[in-house]
Amino acid sequence: MRLATEIQGDEASTQKLHRADYETSKHSSKKYETPSDLSSGPSEIPEHFALAAQATNDAVRVWIVATGALAWPQGLEALLGYDRSAAADTIGFWQKLIHPQDRARAAGSIRDALAGEVNHWTGEYRLRHRDGSYLDLLERAAIERDAKGAAVRFVGSLMDVTARKQLQDQLVRSQKMEAFGQLAGGVAHDFNNFLTTILGYSDLLLDELGMKGEVAGHISEIRNAAGRASVLTAQLLAFSRKHPLAPCVLEINSLINNLERSLLRLLGEDISVECHFHRGKEGTHAKVDPGQLTQVLLNLVVNAREAMHHGGRLTLETSVVSVAGSEEHELGCEEPAPGNYVCISITDTGIGMSDEVKQHLFEPFFTTKDAGRGSGLGLATSYGIVRQSGGHICVESEVGKGTTVKIFLPEVPAPPPPSYKKPGANKMPTGVETILVLEDDISVRHLSVRVLRSLGYQVLEAASGDDAQQLVGRSENKKIDLLLTDMVMPQMSGRSFADWLNKTSPQTKVVFISGYLEESIHPGDRRSQEMFFLPKPFDSEQLAEKIREALDSAATR
Repeated sequence: MRLATEIQGDEASTQKLHRADYETSKHSSKKYETPSDLSSGPSEIPEHFALAAQATNDAVRVWIVATGALAWPQGLEALLGYDRSAAADTIGFWQKLIHPQDRARAAGSIRDALAGEVNHWTGEYRLRHRDGSYLDLLERAAIERDAKGAAVRFVGSLMDVTARKQLQDQLVRSQKMEAFGQLAGGVAHDFNNFLTTILGYSDLLLDELGMKGEVAGHISEIRNAAGRASVLTAQLLAFSRKHPLAPCVLEINSLINNLERSLLRLLGEDISVECHFHRGKEGTHAKVDPGQLTQVLLNLVVNAREAMHHGGRLTLETSVVSVAGSEEHELGCEEPAPGNYVCISITDTGIGMSDEVKQHLFEPFFTTKDAGRGSGLGLATSYGIVRQSGGHICVESEVGKGTTVKIFLPEVPAPPPPSYKKPGANKMPTGVETILVLEDDISVRHLSVRVLRSLGYQVLEAASGDDAQQLVGRSENKKIDLLLTDMVMPQMSGRSFADWLNKTSPQTKVVFISGYLEESIHPGDRRSQEMFFLPKPFDSEQLAEKIREALDSAATR
């Protein structure tokens, strides 16, 4: 049995079908053939059934299987936008409207149902609206059969489920990004331990042993490679929104001005750059990590360059916008909380993007570039950085009309002018206090102990919370001035041990170290904002300065 045929049979049967459809749509007391008695002729459908059908806003199609004739008692114009015409009276009309990627699947499923013994069929597919867009439809159909079991008539109700599908797709994308973010955060944490060790021992070789000449050059190359690798882990953590950012109050216009040479070098000679800055009295300030925001802007500029194959214009604009609750939907992106935002707009005159591409834009590894030309992490990373900074990012684009990317960052007051600091020697601070190092990673622990002892400190070390408790018990008469502890450890977390130690030694200062950040740590193990924190990877100088800062602070914890 063929699924699709043009109308077979005489013209009279076609005209009869048209008249029946016309009467169905014209009168409130509708005439329609009932599935229970095809041979007995038309019978009346009660008015409340007709009203119920209209209330659903569904389309209804009736397909005479043997002839291929197709009737639309309801919804052809209201749901799909098509006028009644002879073209709509054959099954070929329906076939041509199905999305090419769904056509074989839907046709095969219906063909199998007709060839079998079932009396119902349900399926989902995309159907083209008259305006060219595609609707996601759920069709539920009854199959009427003759005495021999052959399919005679197929009556389907087509429900528009486009909104539901979009919500499902958003949920799937969100879950996918969350899963990848967890994986990225875990991998980056392990790498940060390795990089801390590489950076630290490279510094020890260069400083303690006084390496010079060719050997020192080799060691410096190793250290530089570790530094570049730390940028990669920072990108992974930024994507997962677990990167330990170092935000500061930043004047956005100044940052973009300083990037001008880099931007021009990236764009090339065939692309012009225009800048339009908000000229407020005190400038435009946001609290954000300058290095990470620079990375976001460069990612977006590179994408703009790729979209302008034959040259064009890139426009950078800053402004201050006020978002009220009733205006959130006007931004065209996820709804920011009401407040004032610094808006950075990057507009290109490139090829633009389709709606389908925009739906997947911030997904990891999604790229429209040719193989080998893009990793698909640029926009995903940018999304993570902006969101972790308390901001929002959205994209406005049409095919052939270019693209505008808008970044919204919460506006903050301008900071006071910095105080003058007399330049001094670049030496690491030293001390004689007693420090307990609690770290389960042996390489990081040994490195930290060695650096601190070289600076004059008395150092105790432990690999777990249980070992540390026993060590403190054996050192009852020895004052512990500072605890340096990893936050995430098996059995007993660093925060739990710090709380335990505080009961017996409340004067002990605490410095937490971790390759994770707060959102990936169990809520009960997180540090308070006033506690000292040193993100991994860190080098010897950063460790020395953070230890001295904590020891010299007035607060105990």
